[in-house]
Amino acid sequence: MIQVNGDGMEWQDGLTVRGVLVYRNFRFPLLIITVNGELIQPKAYDTTLVPDEAEVQVIHLMSGG
Repeated sequence: MIQVNGDGMEWQDGLTVRGVLVYRNFRFPLLIITVNGELIQPKAYDTTLVPDEAEVQVIHLMSGG
């Protein structure tokens, strides 16, 4: 089990940051993501594994004028 923004999510072997985003339906283009406090760059979403018991934070950035 992992925590995503404080909510539980089932963990599976090989789970990546991209997998979390798809499963939780996060589609907003401007995101800040941390896994256990470590900032994850967008280019690493497909390759960064999320370990069991991880704390994942997904923050939506707003832009406009």
